[in-house]
Amino acid sequence: MYPDDAQDAETLLGAALQAQRLARSQTGQQRLLLRHEILGHTNGGTLSFEAHLQQALQRDEFFLVYQPQQHLADGHISAVEALLRWRHASRGVVSPAEFIPLLEESGQIVDVGDWVIGEACRQLAEWQRAGLHLRMSINLSAVQFNQPDFPQRIMEHVNAYRLLPKQLELEITESAAMGHPEQTLKMLLELKDLGFSIAIDDFGTGHSTFNYLLRFPIDTLKIDRSFTNSVTEERSSRTIVRSLTTLSQGLGFKTIAEGVETQRQRDYLEALDVDEIQGFWLAKPMTADRLGTFVASIGRRLCQPR
Repeated sequence: MYPDDAQDAETLLGAALQAQRLARSQTGQQRLLLRHEILGHTNGGTLSFEAHLQQALQRDEFFLVYQPQQHLADGHISAVEALLRWRHASRGVVSPAEFIPLLEESGQIVDVGDWVIGEACRQLAEWQRAGLHLRMSINLSAVQFNQPDFPQRIMEHVNAYRLLPKQLELEITESAAMGHPEQTLKMLLELKDLGFSIAIDDFGTGHSTFNYLLRFPIDTLKIDRSFTNSVTEERSSRTIVRSLTTLSQGLGFKTIAEGVETQRQRDYLEALDVDEIQGFWLAKPMTADRLGTFVASIGRRLCQPR
């Protein structure tokens, strides 16, 4: 609204475009959005925010943090998930919810995603040289995943750091996978043939069919945090988690529960036969230099007599 939200046409239109993007992402929710509700809003204006984002890769403002995943059967740290962060020059660290949709819409996610894979591979190779052997989980955008040369690009990074494809687990969300299922199947088969592990993220919240679940070459189902959060209170959530773990065991998949925040949730998930967990109860995402110390502390704890 002029003049409360902006004094000039450029800033006002920029804010309106942001509102339009947010409205598109909220399917079925037709409502009025005010400026303070718009993702990407900064005091300097929406267009300034987007312009700065376009230069973030060149300015070396992106960085990765890593969230550990724990194998419940023996307690060891089996893997880490690489998570992208942006350190804005004036705002500090910006939430991924604000900038990743903009990267996807502009197509920048292809180059930024390529940087993420390269940096994750570099870090994995460094840990491996230090004797820390982990699986590296990397999130893929639907835009990035649908690039025809994606398998070749990721293999370049793997070969450059002398890694094996099986050391990487590539995550694609359920909704992204089902956007173009036949195209997804073709890409997954190509990546699987190269030796990569495949995970379906946020499983249970989208619209997968068992037909495609049987056809996709999946290694891991990541159970959405919405089920984890209510697993101790709601019988329906426990039933769903139990069904997913039983299904996964029958199909030879591994299950990882995301968003574990309490000891009770962890205990319930173990009783429901979940293979691995990830969440703040175990550890918040951390920088690479802290991860080695964290893994060592878990190892010492497991070696202590009970």
